[in-house]
Amino acid sequence: MLYFSSFYFLLFMIYSFLGWCIEMMERGIHYRRITNRGFLIGPYCPIYGYSAIIMIFLLTPFVTNNPIFTFLICSIICAIIEYGTSYAMEKIFQARWWDYSDRKFHINGRICLGNLIAFGMLSMILLNYLNPKIEQWLITINHTIMITIALILFIIYLLDTIVSFNIIYKIKSVKRNIKVDSTEEIKKIVRNIIFPKNLVKRLINAFPTLKFK
Repeated sequence: MLYFSSFYFLLFMIYSFLGWCIEMMERGIHYRRITNRGFLIGPYCPIYGYSAIIMIFLLTPFVTNNPIFTFLICSIICAIIEYGTSYAMEKIFQARWWDYSDRKFHINGRICLGNLIAFGMLSMILLNYLNPKIEQWLITINHTIMITIALILFIIYLLDTIVSFNIIYKIKSVKRNIKVDSTEEIKKIVRNIIFPKNLVKRLINAFPTLKFK
């Protein structure tokens, strides 16, 4: 059981890191600057890791030679995960972390067609080519070493999550003391109050379209 959990947690971390790399490249092209993209401090985007693990468990037994079917199913799953994550984070933190309202064919600004096409294609690559090779490589690692590495990474990931949630709480605390009914004004005041703090600065830079509710 411990080996099984370690195996899939490492898969989760690998795909979270690869997702972070993808976000870094996308944001670098879009904003022409490098930002440590992601909700957490470390180099990983958990939404990619969760999406990858869900698709591995649900779709690996059904991967066929029909690429259209695989693409559609993967796109639908990614859409559900991204929309659900956006909605949940907005309700928890009272902030809008990403907004695709300026893009064509979007749903409430939470998901858009362009992203779903890209995620569908990436998911096909994941299931058909990437994941089989990564799993084959992980199997070759000594069990004790794998469990040790997974435990260390889990502790780091847990601490990162706690610290990041604390940062968001500080942002929300500042926001509650602001009597301005304007997203941009709130953002400016928040920046002026807590921007010198490096962790908060990184988080705001990572989500330049962050909107407080």
